[in-house]
Amino acid sequence: MAARGVGILARLPLHSQRRSRVQRSIPRHFSCPGTVAANFGSEEQPLGSAETGSEDKIPKKRFSEVQKERREQAQRTVLIHCPNNINEKKFLKYLSQHGPINKHFFYESFGFYAVVEFCQKDSVNSLQSEAHTPNKSTESAIPFKSRFLNLKLKNLSNQIPEQLSAQTNNQSPPSSKKLFELLNYAESIDDQLYTLLKTFQLTEENVRLRHLTCSLIEDIAAAYFPGCVIRPFGSSVNTFGKLGCDLDMFLDLDEIGKPNVHKVIIISFARCISSTSLHVRNAGNFLMEFQMKNVPSERIATQKILSVIGECLDNFGPGCVGVQKILNARCPLVRFSHQASGFQCDLTTNNSIALKSSELLYIYGSLDARVRALVFSVRCWARAHSLTSSIPGAWITNFSLTMMVIFFLQRRSPPILPTLDSLKSLADAEDRCILDGNNCTFIRDLYKIKPSGNTETLELLLKEFFEYFGNFAFNKNSINIRQGREQNKPDSSPLYIQNPFETSLNISKNVSQSQLQKFVELARDSAWILEQEDKGQPSPSSKQPWGLAALLLPPGAASPSLSKKKKKPMAEKVKGLLAAIKSNSADISKGSRGKRAISTQA
Repeated sequence: MAARGVGILARLPLHSQRRSRVQRSIPRHFSCPGTVAANFGSEEQPLGSAETGSEDKIPKKRFSEVQKERREQAQRTVLIHCPNNINEKKFLKYLSQHGPINKHFFYESFGFYAVVEFCQKDSVNSLQSEAHTPNKSTESAIPFKSRFLNLKLKNLSNQIPEQLSAQTNNQSPPSSKKLFELLNYAESIDDQLYTLLKTFQLTEENVRLRHLTCSLIEDIAAAYFPGCVIRPFGSSVNTFGKLGCDLDMFLDLDEIGKPNVHKVIIISFARCISSTSLHVRNAGNFLMEFQMKNVPSERIATQKILSVIGECLDNFGPGCVGVQKILNARCPLVRFSHQASGFQCDLTTNNSIALKSSELLYIYGSLDARVRALVFSVRCWARAHSLTSSIPGAWITNFSLTMMVIFFLQRRSPPILPTLDSLKSLADAEDRCILDGNNCTFIRDLYKIKPSGNTETLELLLKEFFEYFGNFAFNKNSINIRQGREQNKPDSSPLYIQNPFETSLNISKNVSQSQLQKFVELARDSAWILEQEDKGQPSPSSKQPWGLAALLLPPGAASPSLSKKKKKPMAEKVKGLLAAIKSNSADISKGSRGKRAISTQA
């Protein structure tokens, strides 16, 4: 049965056969699909994802410029559900009849899919005009004209050479075994951190697929709110996204009020009034009649809007399954799985501060190549030791960990990252931004931020990150990236990390004392492992984890020798301290010569 509401490309002169058995199996859960470009390889990477040594070669575009380009790309793109095997050459030749193709790639996620970006948006309209809706009498489908198409082929039994069929590579995160192999064969701990970053960061194709998914959802929302925009935020756009992370998006209704947006409006001729008394910006004698009822609060309006969108996604959204309307949360949202892309999606509305936070992280991640490598490693370490979880609870979140890394890098001498107040002081008039009464102003032009003169290695930074927070006075101090210094906690929360924009909020309010204590103990253990004199890299044939790999061993997986070593230093420190006290006391007594001996206490 065809996917619900998906248009079908009929009578295409293409042939197919079963694909090679080398293709990866798809796990029975929603995960980020592996994708690979069939015609552009790896020449284009997400901004900020350059390997070490090449970061200066990537243009430092503004966040808004990147998001605008991605949105325009997505609007020229279609998602096509293809048979298990397809002749790539004939497939592209047929689609080219509707206009030149800019980029394309294939991936797997509960089926075989093609993402095709045309050079012009008119090509999408041309392709849609040829598609037809499924036969209602045989497929029980609800028709919806979307850019998600289903390719039906004739002559399925015809054989084609395997090299002409569309191929896809596996770009999902590696298995733990493969990851440890990659880390053990690295040349240094610095190399290990960059290897981890390269292995887990979002690929160019995956970023494109995320923006396309938002664009497809926008097509549905626009039926109710013409001129609205669905914007991705969080890990999908801030350069800290990991393969498999959720897709956070919000319905931006503010765009509807902008004069340059093309929208469908209803004008009430019965309310023709003088242009001098209009409450809208439109010139003329007509007042826009928005189809909205008055409600007691903005929160209720948000709940009603999301309720409508949730129903629409559930009933008319191609590929949208498992729709949940979580409207009583602090931030109301609609959660669903986009089966075609494999993404778990969270949709909110008018969440501009979250987008601003994404832009701030984008800037921090673009200023220095070490930032993202350190964040990825700390996050991976936290996940390996169950400090973080995909299930809401008392765990530390990835956002909190990222704030801790940024704060730590602000505390270096010289600082690797500037404080948020410093970025605010560099801002121009065009950068000024007030959202919901919160000052969200900071410089957006990356070229106006002076690079750091700090040259510390990632190995040193990782070790001292664990040392710093293993001995941090969490009982009395809070973390504040606006000023980059420790401050007294305003309340008794075990972990207090100030929200960078909504400064009265603690982003780590959920963290329990036991989870914080677990974090502190693991940080101290990790610092100890990295500072050992015998931490040098063993030979690859020994297969013994070292450096970062040793830190990622799950609880209980450490070798007996390592466990014994971890117990030894504390005993030695205690013995050394007692010996020093005894020696010091003896020296003082010997030197007193008739005077009263001074007692020493530890």
